[in-house]
Amino acid sequence: MCEKRSKAIGRSPSKGQSLASIRFGDAAFSRPHVRFSYGVLMNSSLPVVASTKSCRRCEQVPDAPQGAGTLHLRFPLSHSRSKILSHFYESHLPCTQSGEVLSVEIEDEDLAEVLSPLQSVLSSVEQADVRVLFEPRGYQMQLADYLDADNLDSFIARAQSGWLLDMLREDRLTTWFQPIVGCESQEVFAYECLMRGEENGQTVFPRRIIDIARGAGLLFQLDRAARLVAIRNAAAQGLGTSSTHASTRIFINFIPTAIYDPVNCLGSTMKAVEECGLKPENVVFEVVESELIQDTNHLKTILDYYRARGFGVALDDVGAGFSGLNLLNEVRPDFIKLDMQLTRDVWRDPYKAVIARKVLEIARDIGIQTVCEGVETAEEHLWLCEHGADYEQGYYFGKPAPQIRFEL
Repeated sequence: MCEKRSKAIGRSPSKGQSLASIRFGDAAFSRPHVRFSYGVLMNSSLPVVASTKSCRRCEQVPDAPQGAGTLHLRFPLSHSRSKILSHFYESHLPCTQSGEVLSVEIEDEDLAEVLSPLQSVLSSVEQADVRVLFEPRGYQMQLADYLDADNLDSFIARAQSGWLLDMLREDRLTTWFQPIVGCESQEVFAYECLMRGEENGQTVFPRRIIDIARGAGLLFQLDRAARLVAIRNAAAQGLGTSSTHASTRIFINFIPTAIYDPVNCLGSTMKAVEECGLKPENVVFEVVESELIQDTNHLKTILDYYRARGFGVALDDVGAGFSGLNLLNEVRPDFIKLDMQLTRDVWRDPYKAVIARKVLEIARDIGIQTVCEGVETAEEHLWLCEHGADYEQGYYFGKPAPQIRFEL
């Protein structure tokens, strides 16, 4: 991996060679030394105690690459380069070629407008192989900047992410709440905190936000911001604190792959919990996108960190694939959430019924509480309760909303 990356971005300086003349492919540059990255100038239970440690990756919101400068693209394959050359010619964008590298002068055009058409010129596989470096006009490059050269697809996503970066920087993420109801009591047991965004007075739903964040490498910043907003908004509505509704739990989503190290990355989360007066036993951190988890040991380290401080943990989307079931033995969560694709029409689908019944049986036998998602009809509700589900969640009980209601 390291060898392949070093070849893709160029050579290290030889003895006596200054950093100002590092090569990107076959294109040499000689500029003043200014640190620049992505087109931006860089300037028994443990007590929940606010950590003094922090993670720069999670907390620092970068700027999107923008402004005048030179865009350098390195193509490992000549046919990909030929496609882009033809596109630049047809678009009247002057460029120069040096070996495998094409260099395009960008004036004040929006980089996203220049780059977005390339997504239809190259396949996704080709985009992943093309390396991109943006050299802002008037700034000088250092070795670290060449190491930051990105794939074309990621760079395009970063250039298109201005609205999301503004949303993060201006604290325009918010939280909607959906009730989780006890099968036996038919009372609200908890609320899941669901991320939403606000853009020009309109609600931005999570799929669009997460897709852009993943492509632009902003999941770390997004996941942290969403956790903090959920904690503060839940506390503001009296959830999980010493208020009248102190026993009502909150489920807060998190993406394990957006956490480097819990001691550093979760320090701000612990601080928010302490400052807002939430009781750890009333907070459940819910693993989402479990199907993307490749490092189970890393996930266990994060969950152990939460558990050691008195929080509960939940595994989302069990039943959506093999990964959820395989993770049960590895992480042994306090709750599992049955995926809505499994609960939808379970009362009249014999295949789903067998799978759902077995998952509920397994969870009951090993002492894990179950939450069935996506419940929309009385038939689904009755079937799940009859077959041992502990809790249910879905439009049948209430849609996500900015304000909570404690009675159904």
